[in-house]
Parts: sequence; structure tokens; C-alpha cells
Amino acid sequence: MINKVRKICVVLVDRANYGRLKPVMRAIADHPALQIQVIAAGTMVLERFGQPVQVVRQDGFPVDGEVYLELEGSTPSTMAKSVGFGVVEFSSEFQRLKPDVVLIIGDRYEALAAAVAAAYMNLCIIHIQGGEVSGSIDESARHAITKFAHFHFPSTRRSAEYLLRMGERPDTILGIGCPSSDIARELDRTLSPDLINQRGGGAQIDVARPFLLVIFHPTTTEFGGERQQMEELLASLSEIQLQTVLLWPNIDAGSDHVSKAIRRFRDLSKPDWLRSLINLSPENYLKVLANAACAVGNSSSFVRDAGYFGTPVVLVGQRQEGRETDIHVSRVQPLKCDITSAIRKQLTHGRYPPSNLYGDGQVSQRIADAIAKLTPYLQKRLHFIHDPDGQTKPPPINEGLVKVTEPLKS
Repeated sequence: MINKVRKICVVLVDRANYGRLKPVMRAIADHPALQIQVIAAGTMVLERFGQPVQVVRQDGFPVDGEVYLELEGSTPSTMAKSVGFGVVEFSSEFQRLKPDVVLIIGDRYEALAAAVAAAYMNLCIIHIQGGEVSGSIDESARHAITKFAHFHFPSTRRSAEYLLRMGERPDTILGIGCPSSDIARELDRTLSPDLINQRGGGAQIDVARPFLLVIFHPTTTEFGGERQQMEELLASLSEIQLQTVLLWPNIDAGSDHVSKAIRRFRDLSKPDWLRSLINLSPENYLKVLANAACAVGNSSSFVRDAGYFGTPVVLVGQRQEGRETDIHVSRVQPLKCDITSAIRKQLTHGRYPPSNLYGDGQVSQRIADAIAKLTPYLQKRLHFIHDPDGQTKPPPINEGLVKVTEPLKS
């Protein structure tokens, strides 16, 4: 009897998605019991974001479908409508590709659209990075995807425990760790100046000298305040006057306001220390992050990946509120004086010991092996223990977490 190869459809919706899923995709592609399918959607396919889908193809992965779902405007209304477009388009792609399993990561609204489509089409869903606490509407999207997903691969032990508290079955939690740590572990951290200076625009960056890495995305639950927040950050950077690599924001509601603040500052102040980039490949982005003297802004990579390198971080505002952090992170409000003070303290402190909070660098193969062995199912229920009176109560968390983690490396 010939065992059927299991078709795994990986959904990519932005550059960060691909940065974390790339090693998982490689492990799936190399696994004899699995066949990879790839759908690129969201900003992955948009030219103004550098079309990261082309990097996926250059890395040797097949792109089986492209989904255009982003409604122009970057407002709460356009985000909501984009989710609807995404459900329609992902449904068409899933019907055409007929995957056995859909693999989704994170908390993006585009990923939520894929989860809704897959669930209503009776497709088994695996969710990576569930159970995390963060700011913005992203946290709600993350937990919604968790409730649609049939299997989970959370990044930390606390996240696994939160999944149990949310009523997920202990046996559906396949392991613990963020796959982006795999790239970080194997990365050649040597940073060529051409990697930065031959793309984007602005000042030439001397990578032999200290530089800042800055990424600031809008916080959708604070829509309307993001331009002032970005102006406060830029004013702080102007006072520090350290050469800076800045990546443009994502497509969330308010991103146009953030971009306008950057353009206005660049045009009026003409900073000779600032270089802006649209996109970097996963490895190249991590090289920049690993070599930065300090990372400033609100990217989740500053929480996850920077810790692996020991890069000091100044985390600005509420976008990552509640997320697990290690000692390399200093949290501040989006105020010039607070940001400036925190940057100076982090520069004085220097690098931190590497952290394995979000993974040990050997996560992806465990994910692929677990996918090959799992038994798909469709009907989800809250996993609660019923007492003799017919009442329900949450499972004992410590007992459940032991069941989850004892057979696994994390």
C-alpha cells in the first residue's frame, strides 16, 4: 500500500510571515511524506512593498497562487473590507489547490481571512504563534485564528499554557518554539555595506560604525494618533544623530500617516544620517538586526529575533503591549524625551546575552515531522473537563502543560 503524500498549503501574507516560515517551508519541501503548496497574498504581491513574493521564488519555492486582497486606503474600514475580499479569494484558491492541511502563522488580518475560508471548507488548519499577548487588533485576530485552527505550534511555554486556558486540547499542541530562531542560529552575521547601501535611498551607512535599525508600524486601535507618534520618534532620532536604517511601515490602518510623517521629515530636515528601505530578504533583515547597535520601534521581530542576537531594543508605544520580552527590551511611551533617554541607555549598555525565549534554533524540522504524523480532524470543541453535576471547569493548567511539553524539546 502506497502512503498518500500530504499536501500542505502555506499561506504567506507579508515579509515577516515569510521570514519566520521560510525554514518551515524548507523542512516541508524536503520531507518525503509532505508536498508543499504556497499561496502569496497581502503585501507579499504588491510592488510598493517590494514584491517579497519574488524572493520566495528566488529561494526555490513554488508559488501556486497569488491573492490580491488589499483595498487601498489604510483605514479601519479598508482593513475590514480586505478581510472580506480575502475570504472570497482564498476560498477560490483552496478549491483549486485542494490541500490536505493549511498552515498559517501569526495574527495578520489577511491570515484571519485564510483561516475563515479554510475552516468553512472543512480543511485542517495548523497555526504557528498562537496564544501570544500583544497590542492592537492583531491580538484579537490571533486568538480568532486559534479557535479556527485544529493544531497549534506556539512560540513559548506561556503561549502554550494560554492555549490550554482557551480550551484547546493538549494533544493538539504539537510543540513549542518560533521557527525564525532557526534562521538566526544558522545565520552568517557578516554584514556587507552593499546589502544596505545598494537599495533604498538616503545616507550611506557605514556598517563598521554603530547604527540604529528603526521600524514603526501603526497601532490600529489607536488610529489617528500614529502620525504624531512617528513624529515624536523622528524628533528623538534627530536629537540622537546616529546613522539609522529605517524600514517603511506595513499596510495597517494608519500606515499612510506614518509614511507621510517620514517623507515630510526627510524633505524638510534632509537628515544626512538616515537611509530608508522598503524590503529585505529574511536572512538580510536578520543580518541588519544582528549588527544594529540598537533597534527602535514596535516590530515584533525586535521582541523575538533581536533577543536571539542580544541586540538592545527600545520598544515604542502599545503595539506590542503584553508580549513576552527578555532583558534586551526597554519599553517606552511614544514621547521624544522618553525615546531619546531609552536609546542612550541602551547604547551605553551594549549587547545582551542571547535569549532562547522564542526558540532554540531547531524548531522547523520538529514542525514538519509533527505535520507528517498528525491525524487531521474537523470538529472542534472546547476541551473542558465535565464534573458529575454536568458543570464545566477549565483543565488544570500545570498538568496540561506537562502533557504538552514533556515529550518535546523547546
